Amino acid sequence: MVEMRMDGRCALITGGSKGVGFAAAKNFIRAGAHVAIVARREDVLAEARQELEKEGRGKIVTIAADVSSAADCARAFEAAEKALGQVDVLLNNVGSHNAKPFETITDEQWEADLDVKLFSAIRFSRAAWPGMKSRKWGRIINTLSSGAKWPRVGSAPSSVTRAAGMALTKVMANDGAAHNILVNAVIVGLLQTDQWVRAHAAENKGRTYEEYIDEMAQRIPMKRVGTAEEFANMMLFLASDAGSYVTGTAINVDGGFCPVV
Repeated sequence: MVEMRMDGRCALITGGSKGVGFAAAKNFIRAGAHVAIVARREDVLAEARQELEKEGRGKIVTIAADVSSAADCARAFEAAEKALGQVDVLLNNVGSHNAKPFETITDEQWEADLDVKLFSAIRFSRAAWPGMKSRKWGRIINTLSSGAKWPRVGSAPSSVTRAAGMALTKVMANDGAAHNILVNAVIVGLLQTDQWVRAHAAENKGRTYEEYIDEMAQRIPMKRVGTAEEFANMMLFLASDAGSYVTGTAINVDGGFCPVV
């Protein structure tokens, strides 16, 4: 029987106050882990902490930081490591969908997307690496979008940044394998998260949120939009000893949405 436990493990989750990051934090706490969640807003972090405290007895640390900043990445990692003692599991889970016609994207927009999605993963992973290497145990999981494998019309800069994140995943997996540092990516499709709540609120088509989600579902072979919890279940598997022989892969958790395996 496969049992996904994380008793005594310490996890750092960026973008951990909402969506799939928060769902992963819940799963980890339930499985016996201690967690540090990083997000920008103190008030949202406080709400997340209250909810997580209901899920288990693990230590919960909240850290307000802007992960597009190298200094904030360093400060957040140091705070998490100090509070938890060590970081065994790192979830690089930040960034929203950012898509525009290629010719309209400025240097500043390219740099901003790379800083948030790619360089934050590089910086947190680099900080976690020495401890994982010395303990001969580590898990790094990168959240990516289907654009990493399937860039569509008008999908930059996000698809380009996510493709770089997939290459980073493979590079780190190769370098970490001999030290039992397992590195994988999870490819998100269309999930019911705050990102889509905001997108619906921003549109002006007179549709209800339910109609909006139903329209999205028609684009998915399973004909339904997934949940953050379903996505986070794969993260728990990869972070636990149940996933001890999986590294260097990017797994689609999207109801069949991405045509590229």
